[in-house]
Amino acid sequence: MNKPPENEVCSICHGNFNAHCQANCSHWFCGNCIMLVWRHGSTLRPCRCPLCRRPISLLVPSEETVRDRNDATVSEVLRDVETYNRFFGGQSNGLVQRMQDLPFLLRRLLREMMDPRRTLPLVIRARVYIALILSAIYIISPIDIIPEGVLGIIGILDDLLIALICFLHVAALYRSVLYFRHGGS
Repeated sequence: MNKPPENEVCSICHGNFNAHCQANCSHWFCGNCIMLVWRHGSTLRPCRCPLCRRPISLLVPSEETVRDRNDATVSEVLRDVETYNRFFGGQSNGLVQRMQDLPFLLRRLLREMMDPRRTLPLVIRARVYIALILSAIYIISPIDIIPEGVLGIIGILDDLLIALICFLHVAALYRSVLYFRHGGS
């Protein structure tokens, strides 16, 4: 569920993944490699993904990496990742960054909600369900801010806007969970 594809290698060291982490752009790296990229540049701002050049504002270690926490090198990498996330994971992102993070966050959230071995906090799970249900009710209901019957296709814009706001809200909730798990205090 939470690991890089079998046939891929780290795009930085071109070797097999070691203490692998996933960036908010969905690319996988060795934890130590991405920390070296960050330290090579300015440590006062987030590093950019070596593949897509997006700023990396959140690094999520794989479950396998977290399980290997007792290994000294993995433990050091996890401390570095937590430090990185404390510096950059809690910052407020612009709308464009939030939109770019939507696929990563929603895909991980869906996998986590469907996996019986994973436990999402009950309050977060309830807020996700409430947001989705209320958005669905608004979209299905005939009462709209911009009525489809009068304005036709333009009337669908408010439904799309509500769906986008719902997804952004749910992604922000899940991002806060990931931030708390992997670096937040």
